[in-house]
Amino acid sequence: MSPQLRTRRDGSSRPVRYRALQPMAVVWLTVVWLLLWGSFSPLLVLSGVLVAVLSCLAFPLPPISLFTRVHPWRLVTLVAGFLVSIVRASIEVSMVVLRRRPVRNAVIAVDLESSSDFVLTGVAAMLSLVPGSVVVEARRSTHTLYLHVLDVPDRAAAERFRAEALAVEQRFLAAFVPSPEPDDSRTPERGRA
Repeated sequence: MSPQLRTRRDGSSRPVRYRALQPMAVVWLTVVWLLLWGSFSPLLVLSGVLVAVLSCLAFPLPPISLFTRVHPWRLVTLVAGFLVSIVRASIEVSMVVLRRRPVRNAVIAVDLESSSDFVLTGVAAMLSLVPGSVVVEARRSTHTLYLHVLDVPDRAAAERFRAEALAVEQRFLAAFVPSPEPDDSRTPERGRA
């Protein structure tokens, strides 16, 4: 999701300012504050709301639309595939460590098909939690993940990993159906009476 642009009257454009206080962010930050303190009192709730408001004002974030629907069966498939990947990758990493030969690593770029920030974040988290790979950069403008991958001896192994990462994205998209992004390309026509 690239920054949304607003066109001024003189024809120039500038990024849209996001609303700093987002009610759901304040609620979640207050809940985290209460969980960190481990107790509940009116003074803690008030201080949690104050800290949440100050945090939102100091660090404004763009709103992220999460998803509209969850498909339970596909979510089970996503989680099962994720657990199988963790077990398989753990065994592969153990074999790499035990065979004690030189290891060739690689940084692999994976261009995601979805333009959703929620999908980018979810896929990046899932790929980082699998042993042997870690996201070193997530480029929001192009929806590209750069992953450092353990034991990639040749280009074919890199392509296999890229295909596996794209398969994770497809399973994620099947489980979580993202809400459509607003179309920024449509601008109102000027000069018509």
